[in-house]
Parts: sequence; C-alpha cells; structure tokens
Amino acid sequence: MDIIFSVVFFIIIIFALGVKILRPVEVGIIEFLGRYSKTASAGFNWIIPFLSKMYRINITERRVDIDPQSIITKDKLNAVVDGVVYYRVEEAKKAIYNVNDFESSVPSLAKTTLRAVIGKMTLTEANENRDQINLEVEKILSKEVTKWGIDVIRVELQRIEPPDDVQDAMNQVVKAENEKIAALDLATAIETKADGERRAEIKKAEGIAAAIRLKADADGDAIKTVNVAAEEYFIGNAQLLKKLETVAEALKDNTKIIVPADSDLVNVIGDLAGTTVPVIKK
Repeated sequence: MDIIFSVVFFIIIIFALGVKILRPVEVGIIEFLGRYSKTASAGFNWIIPFLSKMYRINITERRVDIDPQSIITKDKLNAVVDGVVYYRVEEAKKAIYNVNDFESSVPSLAKTTLRAVIGKMTLTEANENRDQINLEVEKILSKEVTKWGIDVIRVELQRIEPPDDVQDAMNQVVKAENEKIAALDLATAIETKADGERRAEIKKAEGIAAAIRLKADADGDAIKTVNVAAEEYFIGNAQLLKKLETVAEALKDNTKIIVPADSDLVNVIGDLAGTTVPVIKK
C-alpha cells in the first residue's frame, strides 16, 4: 500500500513539475534534450520534467532605450545623442536561435545605427531633420533584425545636445533671428500705417476736388439759366438800356441839340434814343 501511495505521489509531482501555463502575451519555445521541439501557445502546456525545457517569450510591443552617446557630426562637432526603439517579437524561434540575447542586441544595434546615420550629417542638419533620422534608423534596423524574427515598430530620437559653446552660439543666432523678424514686423506695420494715411489724404483731396467741380458746375448752370432768362424775358429792356447808353454818350462833352419850339424835351430825348439827329458842336 505504501508503495502504491509513493508511486502515485511521485507521478503527481512529476506531472506538476511539467505543467506550464502561458499568458496570452507569451509564447513558449520547448526543447527536448537540448533540441527544439515545438512552440507552445497561451494556456495549459505540459513538458517532460528534467528532459524538456521551456523558454518564455513576451510578444507584446517593447520599449528599449538607446543609451546616450557622443557622436562626431560631419562638421566635426561632438553631440550627445540618445533615443528609444519600439519593437515586437514576431517569430520567437528565430529570436531564440538566430541571435544571442536579442533583448540586449536590439538596443546595441540601434545605438550603432544611430551613430552611423548622424555621423553623415552636420549638427544643424541633424537638428532640422529629426524625422528623417528616425525613419532612416528604423529602415536600417528593421533590415538587420528581420532575420532575428523581430519587427521594429518605430524609432524616436530624443535629444541632440551640442557642446556648451556651440549651444550658446546657436542660442545667439536664434535670438538674432527673432529680433530681425520683430524689426521687420514693426517696419511693415509702420509702412502699412503710413500707406493708409496717404490713401486717406488722397481720398480726402479727391473728395474736395469733386466738391469744387460740382459747385463750379452748379454755378455755371445757374449763370446759364440767368442768361437764358434775361435773353428770353428782358430782351426789350436790354435794347432800351443800350439806346439810353448811346444817348448818354452823345450828350457828354456839352453836345448841343436843336429842339423845335413846340416839342417836349422828354419826347425829344426819347426820339434821340431811337433815331440819329444832327448835332452841332460847340
């Protein structure tokens, strides 16, 4: 009885030692006597204790840091650069057997690739083309780690820090550029204001000139109307006035006129205004 109990207990222990439970974010690489046997999926799995071994591989997206490093740029400046890499294990078998410790190999390769890419650029180009650097490092890194069964999702460059003296010079350049832009904006505003005032004065002068023209036209029309009315309604009086002016001209300088004895002086002057009479100079 004791032997049976011992055997059952031993079987239970062996079975328990062989039970492997995998989470949904894991796969398992099972080896039997040191050779690849199969890839286990999430859930319940059992291996032969002492003869088989399982390696758990997380297949979710991972984030690893690219350690800060000093990189010599194309223009011979030292810049401190770091970044991060996001990747995921696509084929666990390759990740185990095609590279020794992929978890340390991926950031190490990313560090080397980043140095190679930035080393071909000047410091200014590197600062202005961060997105291009990210894409270039991702492209090169993806090509290399595909054979490891790894998919690079993205690479992000976090910082590019030049030496302190270079940073100070760059800050001065940025400050000068900002001051230049501010001065140009001020000059543009002043010019716009002056142009507006000039246009306003022109409009004002045009309005005054138009008013003068309208007044002159109105005065002309009024004079024309008066002349037409005078010619139409007072033509007789005008002729009479002209005759009287002629008589007055004839009587100046003490001109003498012979008047008949039975004539009225008023009638004689009236007749003179309409007829030519002989005059005797003194």
